Amino acid sequence: MLSEDKLNRISELGRKKKAEGLTQEESQEQQKLREEYLKTFRKNFKQQLHGLKVVDPEGQDVTPEKLKQSQRQSKDFH
Repeated sequence: MLSEDKLNRISELGRKKKAEGLTQEESQEQQKLREEYLKTFRKNFKQQLHGLKVVDPEGQDVTPEKLKQSQRQSKDFH
């Protein structure tokens, strides 16, 4: 996850953008921080999905085949 400082900076820039606007440098910084945040978010979300197993009420594994394939590929890379 992103550091607390970076998350706070994203919020600070967002508030400033609404209130008074951003300089070009601040706008670029905001974009860079957002991209870093989204990259981290997607990576963490994908890791959570790869640890997921879907089971129906009868105890049968009903994990979608696409997810199973992705989980197998993930294991091959590690």
